Amino acid sequence: MSEGPGAPAPELLARARLLVSEELSASLVRELERITGRAAEPLEGGGTAGGPLLCGEAAGGPLLCVGAALPDALRASAADATASDKLLWFHSVNAGTDALLAAGPWPAGALLTRTVGRMGERIAQYVLAWVLAECQSVPEFAAQHARAEWARRPSELIAGQTALVYGSGRIGAAVAGLLRGCGVRTVGVARAARSGPPPVGFDRVIGADEDAEELAGARWVIAALPLTGATEGFFGAGRFAALRGATFVNVGRGATVDTGALETALRGGGVRRAVLDVLPEEPAAPEDPVWRLPRTVITSHSAGITADADVAGDFAACWEAVREGRRPGLAVDVGRGY
Repeated sequence: MSEGPGAPAPELLARARLLVSEELSASLVRELERITGRAAEPLEGGGTAGGPLLCGEAAGGPLLCVGAALPDALRASAADATASDKLLWFHSVNAGTDALLAAGPWPAGALLTRTVGRMGERIAQYVLAWVLAECQSVPEFAAQHARAEWARRPSELIAGQTALVYGSGRIGAAVAGLLRGCGVRTVGVARAARSGPPPVGFDRVIGADEDAEELAGARWVIAALPLTGATEGFFGAGRFAALRGATFVNVGRGATVDTGALETALRGGGVRRAVLDVLPEEPAAPEDPVWRLPRTVITSHSAGITADADVAGDFAACWEAVREGRRPGLAVDVGRGY
């Protein structure tokens, strides 16, 4: 499968207008202006009243956009834009681009890059924190404290246990590396098995179609999958039925999990606990049944909040690659969705 468009032509990039989302901080916008050597214009509006006319203006030009969403007007007009007056490149301030790609057809030939920054490090520490909290009975001790109750509880050592990490990219590898540093056996699950040594952080990597045995022996199952057509509902009744008391942690995308199947596994004991940083519908309303899942904690999509430094650093790296005519390492294959 093609990886998608390569780097825009340097002469077009040199003339590109920089459009930035209004949600970006003033300090981040100044840094983007410094990196690109041009003044920023507002991305929102997309040709509506009060917004920039994105195409067909004498003062127009190729477009370089930075934000979380592509305005509908820009997406619609991209199909009619001339070669010198079109979307060249969109840099997403988020790591996940599923919402961007699901909003409509991606403009042909436009490069899409994303922000990862230190998200893998943050998410890895989030996962380790919940693993250790469970093994040290932190939730139970907190509840005992609230009741002024004195009761000793044994701890559980994590060394020698198995963590099955779905997603062997940057974030999954960061999670696996931190757990492995604590003596956890880390098994990555990718779309297909890989030959040769496993990526750094993993003891081994298997294909998604050969995970049944590892699921049965896992103490922790960590979901770090992007949302694509292939991963929607990936964690369903079959995979949850294979678990034998594992704790399930989702730091990927909420829609990769069949919540009904997870509830069945929690009530049946196949899943010991669940920690969900992401949900199929966000934010979850107070009346949403997900809040009443047994032995479950929801953390409001907070495991890997992106910082301005992440956006600036990754954009700068992509900028240098594009200026040199190279496809950035953070480019998204719009066909695959990641």
